Amino acid sequence: MKPIIMMIWLILMIFVGCMPETSTQEISSIYAVTQAQIALASQSDLFIGNVVNPPILLQDFEMPSSRGGNLHLTDLRGSWLVIFFGYLHCPDFCPLTLVSYQRVKKFLGDNAKKVKFVYISVDGARDTPEAMSRYLSNFDDEFIGLTGDDQTLARIQPDYGFYYLRRLDDGNQAVYTVDHSTKTYIVDPNGYLVATIDYGTSIPDMTRALLWYLSLEEAY
Repeated sequence: MKPIIMMIWLILMIFVGCMPETSTQEISSIYAVTQAQIALASQSDLFIGNVVNPPILLQDFEMPSSRGGNLHLTDLRGSWLVIFFGYLHCPDFCPLTLVSYQRVKKFLGDNAKKVKFVYISVDGARDTPEAMSRYLSNFDDEFIGLTGDDQTLARIQPDYGFYYLRRLDDGNQAVYTVDHSTKTYIVDPNGYLVATIDYGTSIPDMTRALLWYLSLEEAY
C-alpha cells in the first residue's frame, strides 16, 4: 500500500474509533421501543397523543428560571417533561392549560414524582423570572418557569414546531397580546420529544397518555 493511501486509511480508522458508540444505539433503542409500544397501543385503542416518529433529540438551551438563576434543558434529564410555550398575560389558553396540568398532576398520584411541568415564556421582555415564579405559584409551586429571549427561541423552534407572534400593533410597549401555539410537548428522560398533545384534550385522556409513557420508563 502506498504511503499516502496508508496515511489516509489510518486517519479514517482513528476518526471512526473516536466516534461515540452510544449515540446510534441510544437512538435506535428508543425508536424500536417506541414502535413496538405504539403498535400495541393502536391495537388497544389507547390515547397516547400525537406520536413524534421517530423521536427528536432536543438541543440543549439555557434560560432564566423561576427557581432562580439559569437552567439548562439538560438539567432536567432523568424526568419526564411536560412542556408548554405561552406568556403570562395570556387571557385564556395559558391559564386553562396550567389548570389542566394542576389536575393531571393530582391524578398521576405518586407517578407525578417522575414528571416535571415546564412553562416556557415567549414574552421574555415582560415575563421576568420573578413574575414567572409569582404567576406559577397560583397553580403549583413545583411548576418550572423559563423565560426565553427571541434568539434562543428561534434556535430551538424547529425541534418543537411552536410559533408565536407579538401583536404590537394592537397595543403599546407595555400592553400587547401574543398569538402562540397551544400544544403540549412530552419529552422523555433522555431528552427526546416523543409526543405532542393538542389543546383541549380532556384531563383523563392526558393523564392516561402520561401514565402510558411513564410505563415505558424501564425501557429507557
